[in-house]
Amino acid sequence: MEPVVLLGFSDEHLNQLDRAFPATKITARGNRVKILGPESEVDAVKEILEEMIGLAKRNGQIQQSDLSTLLALANKTEGNDSAIWSPPEDPDIGDTILHTFTGEAITAKTPGQRAIVKASEQNDILFAIGPAGTGKTYTSVALAVRALKERKVKKIILARPAVEAGENLGFLPGDLKEKIDPYLRPLYDALEEMIEFDKLEFQLAKNIIEIAPLAYMRGRTLNNAFVILDEAQNATNTQMKMFLTRIGFNSRAIITGDVTQTDLPKRHQSGLVSIQKILQDIKGISFTYLDQNDVVRHKLVRDIIDAYEKFENKEDN
Repeated sequence: MEPVVLLGFSDEHLNQLDRAFPATKITARGNRVKILGPESEVDAVKEILEEMIGLAKRNGQIQQSDLSTLLALANKTEGNDSAIWSPPEDPDIGDTILHTFTGEAITAKTPGQRAIVKASEQNDILFAIGPAGTGKTYTSVALAVRALKERKVKKIILARPAVEAGENLGFLPGDLKEKIDPYLRPLYDALEEMIEFDKLEFQLAKNIIEIAPLAYMRGRTLNNAFVILDEAQNATNTQMKMFLTRIGFNSRAIITGDVTQTDLPKRHQSGLVSIQKILQDIKGISFTYLDQNDVVRHKLVRDIIDAYEKFENKEDN
């Protein structure tokens, strides 16, 4: 990477850092930056420089507004230390998937989430199966947004079975979109954390990002897309087959679900349960399993999952 990309034309980025950390002296020599000052400021500057490298790699440049956002997020306290900072050999080292429009890093926080990231990079179709609260959906959406930002795909398609909508749909108020939206809300929530509101609205309006019930996938061929099927335990065998056979050229898919929380009528078997046997030996398809150790919600969620597993095991015995 050219130093001018990181430091800015006429060192404008370096000067902006200097102004933000007046107690710290920052000097550059080639691809090495010397940082001398309070310990907390030294650590903050190092973190910001690493974030800047990530931005430069993804976008080919660093905007002043990007640096301003990173500076606004930096916390500064007192202490004394100094350091010589050099760019890491691989700017993507660590578990960062992407940065939100506010500059916040979205990372794979658990072994299961890291397995999703790795398996998605190595396979065209990935099944991520595990209990609630393990970040399956959020991690998958982050991977899709990253692929779109890096122009590896042209669109994102997010689908969910609207199981409860079935017979009761007509009794809900509003038009079809208003009736379906509550079942798709978790997908909107994830996107709204990652993409600026105006940009997200534009991408939704232009179908660059599409969120729809699973039934809307029938008859389509999904090319150049990152496709996610969420809550897949509520897809029947027929629906699962229909969805998987929609995948077109230069497309990737992640299917997420929790086989312990199926809402299908008893006469229907979950497609997520049977698919594990049907596709287990096909190259390019991977199954990743998460467990209670991957739960990233309130600490009690893990205890709740453990308690239910113990109860269900007793019932089976």
